[in-house]
Order: sequence, then C-alpha cells, then structure tokens
Amino acid sequence: MFSTETITYLQGLQANNTKEWFEANKAHYVTHIKDAAAQFCDDLAPRLAARYDTKVTSKVFRIHRDLRFSKDKTPYNAHVHIGFTDAMTAATWMFALHPDGLVIGFGVFVFEKSKLAQWRDAVAGSAGNELTDVLDNACKTGLRLPEPELKRVPAPYEDDHPNADLLRRKGLAIWQDGLPLDRAFGPDAGAAISDAMQVFDPVRNWMLNALPR
Repeated sequence: MFSTETITYLQGLQANNTKEWFEANKAHYVTHIKDAAAQFCDDLAPRLAARYDTKVTSKVFRIHRDLRFSKDKTPYNAHVHIGFTDAMTAATWMFALHPDGLVIGFGVFVFEKSKLAQWRDAVAGSAGNELTDVLDNACKTGLRLPEPELKRVPAPYEDDHPNADLLRRKGLAIWQDGLPLDRAFGPDAGAAISDAMQVFDPVRNWMLNALPR
C-alpha cells in the first residue's frame, strides 16, 4: 500500500525527472508506486462496488508522460492518478496522489457525443435547476468545480439561458482538494478513501436520475 516512502519517491522524481534517475530507482518505483497502486485498487474498487451496488473498474494511469504534442519533455509524471469507473453512471471516482497533496474527484471529463446531447437536454430543463442547487451546495462545502470548457452557449440554446453555465460544459467533474496525505497510507487507506468519496454522492445521485444509461 502507499506510504511515506511513496511520497519520498515522488518528491525525488519531481526533483530529478530523468530516465537515468528513474532507472537507478526502479526498485523503489516498483515497490512504492506500481505494486502499492495495484494493492490500493484491489482494496478500494470492491469497497466502492459494494457500497453503491455497482461494478467498478480501476485504471492506474501511466507514469510515462505522452510527449508527442507537449513542449514539456520531462519523461515522467511525478504523481499517482487512478480512476475507478462506475458502471451505473459511466462516471469515474478519481484519486490523485501528488508529492504535496491528495485530491479526490468524481465525474466525466468529456461526455461521448450521444451522452453530450443527453446532458444538454437534461440541464436545459428542470434537472438543470436541480443540478445547479447540488453544485452550489457542494461548492459551499469546499468542493471545486472547474470553469466550463465552452465560452459560448451552444446552439440551439440562448446565450441568456438560466442554466448557461451547465450548457457550456462538455463534461462534469467535481473535486475535493487538500486531503491529508496520510489518508492514502497503509492498510486502512481503502476504507478511508471510500468514506471520503461519499462527498460526491449528491452529484452521482443526480446522474443516476437525469442521465440514465
């Protein structure tokens, strides 16, 4: 499982983001990142599946960065990102362990084309009013909602539509920043993070009702 050694490794990688350093510390990567992430997934995924009576699929994102279209050529991600996809909503619980912080989230980064049309139909009506209340309450409790991806409201909706903020979104993801790092450490981490994920239940419940699969 993750530990203070995980953070020590990530801090070292952040300060020495080179192939030479990575290869010299490969054993630490395998033990404290790769194997620890696999153990964490094996613990958390079934907890989420049982709590929400759904199928959950985990994905650990690659430590190697995609450099094809990036000006930043540092080869590695100095963080651990894991997604736990919910079969009932197609949304994902997100876990991000960084050298200086722990972040969790829930949602869909970009809706598929058919789902985007369903999203816009939903938020243009009363379901959008309900979601606005859900998100307002979430933000009041300290959750973070990124800005919409589009600058303008898409046709055929009017620019002054009361739910313009939602219509300008191509996805819906909400985050909780600043969790204590040690919540991700040790054998109790799966239970701790599963409990912490409940903060996103109002958003998930809205998706279940307004965006049925």
